[in-house]
Amino acid sequence: MLTRILSIKKLLFVIAILSVVASCKRVLDVNPDYDLDGSTRFNTIDDYDFSLQGAYSIFQSTSYYGSTDERANAWALLPDMLADNLLESGESLGNERVFSRWVYAEDETQIERAWLAAYRVITQANISLQGIEKFSATNAGAVNRIKGQALAMRAHVHFDILRYWVNDYDRNSGQPGIPYITRFDYEVKPARGTVKQTYDSIEKDLKAAKILLQNTDRVINNNKGNSRAYIDTDVINAMLARMYLYSNQLDSAIKYSTLVINRFPLASMNDFPLVWTDLSNSEVIWSVTFEAGQGTPGNHAYFPEVDAAAYQPPPTLRASYDQSNDVRFASYYELNNGRWILSKYKGKQAQLDNDQPDGVVNFKVFRTGEMYLIRAEANARKGAANEAAALADLNTLRAARIFGYTPVAGLTGTALLNAIALERRKELTGEGHRFFDLKRTTRTVNRTDCSSFCTLSSSNRAWTWPIPKPEIDANPAILPQNPGY
Repeated sequence: MLTRILSIKKLLFVIAILSVVASCKRVLDVNPDYDLDGSTRFNTIDDYDFSLQGAYSIFQSTSYYGSTDERANAWALLPDMLADNLLESGESLGNERVFSRWVYAEDETQIERAWLAAYRVITQANISLQGIEKFSATNAGAVNRIKGQALAMRAHVHFDILRYWVNDYDRNSGQPGIPYITRFDYEVKPARGTVKQTYDSIEKDLKAAKILLQNTDRVINNNKGNSRAYIDTDVINAMLARMYLYSNQLDSAIKYSTLVINRFPLASMNDFPLVWTDLSNSEVIWSVTFEAGQGTPGNHAYFPEVDAAAYQPPPTLRASYDQSNDVRFASYYELNNGRWILSKYKGKQAQLDNDQPDGVVNFKVFRTGEMYLIRAEANARKGAANEAAALADLNTLRAARIFGYTPVAGLTGTALLNAIALERRKELTGEGHRFFDLKRTTRTVNRTDCSSFCTLSSSNRAWTWPIPKPEIDANPAILPQNPGY
């Protein structure tokens, strides 16, 4: 799929949803409002801005943060369905069973679509960079703003691909990484490189992007006036914090999570429920916006328009909350027609007020809650000298979520790490983390509330997705295939 994406000779740009020709048979939008030949350089800085907006729109793809039947929803709910936060119910039609039962193979079309969706964003980001320097002399601020966002976007998506498609998250691993694409070239047939080389490129792009975004022609996000829909330096700090936690660079994870925490306080008890109906942007660092007609992030679990709950939160997860006092419980879950549902993506407030929820709500990619948990885990993993700081962050987060919370004292070692892991599960459920959290800490999936497909050992091949077979057929240089496929 990547080779076919890079074989595009014409790009179709659309104001609302940019569509890219992925092959001679695949076109997302056959009636584009505006098209430019990919070989033609853009004539104005607005052309580049337009291209960048198109790249943002691809995040709404049903294989990225959006959802629909037989599409992966790969970086939103799927990591919870692959793990133990969302279990298949009797209302399921089996459309995502290949994932929740871990029976996917190299010819799985939903995995191929997720690969395609990710590299589409990268391709469009690279188009937004191609030749933009010619405007540096006349409009340096705009060039920095567009180039910085495109570089950060490219790095973020490559990191997301890495999370599914590599075995080893260590920063200096020599195991196979992923193709890191830095330019639009339809003749390229990229190799995988190593995990270390992939991290090198991600880090380089993020650091360069941060420098650029410190000197732009205008403010990228007006925190009071929009939904934090664009990538700015705060978002890049959050991206770096997450990447450094995965790669076990603990001091850097602490540094960059702290930069975000200092800028974005945790939501108040009153504001926290409003975050999930888009009435408040409190503690939201970056969210992908969804409006009517642009898809939904949560329908894989609960589809409110037809009251279908294909995947439901298990009793053990619900029981881990202080249900009477934890503001997260009522914000995330609802007892609906006799069964519990994940309701955090039920819809925007106007739809809920009209009793017509449609599942259209923004997807929060980064929040301050995650930053506290990153810093807590990094400090706890550094050892005894840092455990007090780790516990302080854990208590701070809990105090912001639980009415009448009494701080815990004396947690150290494995008990502290386990408490932080449980808090990540509770805080970040349905936000695309659980499967990766278990994978990077070499834990097992242990679904205690099921009768079949209940356990995934840490050595199972399913923790790492296969390179899609059509990609290998088109580009043998991408071998080796991941183990077990």
